[in-house]
Amino acid sequence: MNRINPFLGLDYLPAFQSLGDLYSDPVAAAEFPQHLLRFRNNQILGILGLDPDRVTDEDFIAAFGKFQDREPLLAMRYHGYQFGEYNPRLGDGRGFLYGQVRGQDGELYDFGTKGSGTTPYSRGGDGRLTLKGGVREVLASEMLARLGVRTSRALSLIETGEQLWRGDEPSPTRSAVLVRFSRSHIRFGTFERLHALQRPDLIPPLLDHVLEYYYPHLLHRENPYLDFYQELVTKTAKLVAQWMAAGFCHAVLNTDNMSITGESFDYGPFAFIPTYDTNFTAAYFDHYGRYSYGNQPGICVWNLEMLQRPLAAVIDAKAMAEHLEKFAPLFQTAYIEAMIQRLGLPQLGLPAATKLVQATGEFLATSQVGYSEFFVELRKQFNPLWRVDAGHILAGSDLLTPLKPEQVDSWQMAYFQALNQLPESELANIQTNLKTYNSLVIMTRPTIEQIWEAITEQDDWGPFNQLILAIQA
Repeated sequence: MNRINPFLGLDYLPAFQSLGDLYSDPVAAAEFPQHLLRFRNNQILGILGLDPDRVTDEDFIAAFGKFQDREPLLAMRYHGYQFGEYNPRLGDGRGFLYGQVRGQDGELYDFGTKGSGTTPYSRGGDGRLTLKGGVREVLASEMLARLGVRTSRALSLIETGEQLWRGDEPSPTRSAVLVRFSRSHIRFGTFERLHALQRPDLIPPLLDHVLEYYYPHLLHRENPYLDFYQELVTKTAKLVAQWMAAGFCHAVLNTDNMSITGESFDYGPFAFIPTYDTNFTAAYFDHYGRYSYGNQPGICVWNLEMLQRPLAAVIDAKAMAEHLEKFAPLFQTAYIEAMIQRLGLPQLGLPAATKLVQATGEFLATSQVGYSEFFVELRKQFNPLWRVDAGHILAGSDLLTPLKPEQVDSWQMAYFQALNQLPESELANIQTNLKTYNSLVIMTRPTIEQIWEAITEQDDWGPFNQLILAIQA
């Protein structure tokens, strides 16, 4: 009896497909000369109800490299604002929606490809993904997931044996196809396309679809469309707060990269900040710093404001504007919550947490110690004696050695005072919190470049695999 590929045995739902042919196009996957599985995400298999020990590497390759026995494959249609300018020449240009399944948690998930070939929206491109781009997306999404950010994740990365020419990488460079696992690939730009085409009649069916599959608790509300926008504002504020706490700069926050589920996805020229610098910009082509680290909250507000234009066909514009005005306080509260978790003290009340987070921000900005290194040292060095004497806090860390006492004293005192607002019985929980919310991995550009150097020069995947294990630990 022939064994069934576990991925083909999943119960796929024709959710997005049910919207009809005005929102997507059926496409065919490219055929590749080679299939080398470079990454498989066993953590995701559990969400799908699959036993990793029963899923072979060949199962991954057959499903997500050769795309056997799975159709229709849908290239999704969308537009978007890119660096503030509206672009109607978008859509899935090198990927497609492979399928949608319910996870064990009851949520609907997408399998979306990147680098799987040309589509009607390739705009003259080859529809491929560089292997380095795939490696970077795997590292970005796994690191963000580890830091508690609501993010898509890479399910698989398969090297495909083609030589690609790119202007931003030494060429020829190696090719790959990635499968992204996310809650939805419906974007702000999916709605914006309908507005640009002057098809307001297509917006209610899309909104109804979004409510049915992603916001079912709103279906029977008096004003479900407005409530959806309100929740999206809240989700987006929380997401960007998580980015800021993680020290993450997305770099291309165009509206086609904003999800209607408030989930982070599509990682290109991202970077984790080396030190706390609101002007840090990750993309070399972002000449004016539009998408700098510190601009991310404001850009998300702007993107939500642009989304009001298509939604105004069915939602009161004034009511949406009023909800968007709540973004700033929502973001501020979410940022404090995310930061206080990284500081190990989520038990603190909001006033005390706010004070400590402000003191931490000032310390990181003035001292310019490594941003990720600071949280690593906090996790590694924590000691119950910190509650006895402020001078003990990070005293044994090389991080503070080059600093003058006046650069350190005020933050040490702030952390000391916060510790003493909690009972001594909480000390064990603080250590646990620091481990939970802080990885020991420092994901800076040099780290990624070292990983890639080993791959490109020696085809050595050991450092990559070791880093993934360290992140997921």
